[in-house]
Amino acid sequence: MKKSSKCWLLRTAALLAGVLALNGLALGATQYVITNDDMPYPFLTGISVYTVEAGGMLSSPQQIKTLGFGIAGGFFATNRMSVLNSGGQQCVYASSAATGEIVGVAINTLTVGGNATGSPTDLGTTNGIGMVMNGQYLYASFTDVNTIGTFAVQSGCSLSFINDVSVAGLAGGVINGMAIHGNMLIATYTDGSIQSFNISAGAPVSNGDEQYSTATLNSMDATYPNSIDITSDGHYAIFGDTSTSVVVEVSDISSGQLTPTVLYTGNKSINSSNIMLSPDETVLYVVNTQGASVTAFFFNAATGALSPGCKSKTVSGQSANWSYLAGLGFPSQTGNGGGVYVAEYGSTSAVALLSLTVNGQTCSMQEVKGSPFTDPNSLGLLSIGTFPPRSF
Repeated sequence: MKKSSKCWLLRTAALLAGVLALNGLALGATQYVITNDDMPYPFLTGISVYTVEAGGMLSSPQQIKTLGFGIAGGFFATNRMSVLNSGGQQCVYASSAATGEIVGVAINTLTVGGNATGSPTDLGTTNGIGMVMNGQYLYASFTDVNTIGTFAVQSGCSLSFINDVSVAGLAGGVINGMAIHGNMLIATYTDGSIQSFNISAGAPVSNGDEQYSTATLNSMDATYPNSIDITSDGHYAIFGDTSTSVVVEVSDISSGQLTPTVLYTGNKSINSSNIMLSPDETVLYVVNTQGASVTAFFFNAATGALSPGCKSKTVSGQSANWSYLAGLGFPSQTGNGGGVYVAEYGSTSAVALLSLTVNGQTCSMQEVKGSPFTDPNSLGLLSIGTFPPRSF
């Protein structure tokens, strides 16, 4: 009986390991931090892939050339990276703003699987091309012409262009950040407008809820929503604002439409253009893009409320090596993430690593010894991703 049970357990373990391996989640599977190097002409751009080692440390990067041209700049919230881990497909997609291309790279081989373009006028030469995706479609924001392009996800990490739709803020603002949950896509614009779309049929269709954010109205256009995150249950949309202080806004979207945002502020740092909710939704990380630090708010996923947490000290190297902090990712895809990786934008671009320690309703955050990790392939790093990605 004992022998039979032992054999059954071994067979079950082997079967489980095989299932996990097929889904790219085998025990001991390699974890990556990936950057969109966004190199401008005449330098061919690419992505740099760092292997995550013990303690979240990053190896020297391996670059995969994507053969287009970037712009080494643009909007903070225009996320130039999108990572897919769904339905047997493990891919990273990167946009090349100057040439209007989106390139898919297979994670298991770290080779280019294909590239796609939208309409002939779909470019991002001024402020970049942002992306969000689900298992079926990738949506690209072309900032030159204010369109959202819809691409079908194909096998081998390739894409097929379907169509694009014209969008704009209430005062003609340029599309900026995007986020997706279920059948809803949410966008921000540079005039302080926010808008949601129904994507159940693929291409975005407006939900008729475009509005100015509360912070934009209160500040008389001095503040505007930039990046977006959405809770795992689709109840709340969270906006990180470009501002002279820290401004975060929360909208209840449980009705299927945006509602007027609730405002949360802080005056201990500058700007809040990039945000990301922790895997367990207990912490909202706010990158003080011009304040050279990262702020952590405690988040209540049941009520959508934020409460004060902590702020890191100044991240090393500002002015000497880099000018702004930008996109972020997690060292761990469980719990509160354990801290964040943060892109450092500058002629000496890099990825910083900050650790988070939580004790009840207090916390502390600090840059780890050995940070930052240089990206020698970028002159202006704004967007990073992780594999595996966060689960929502």
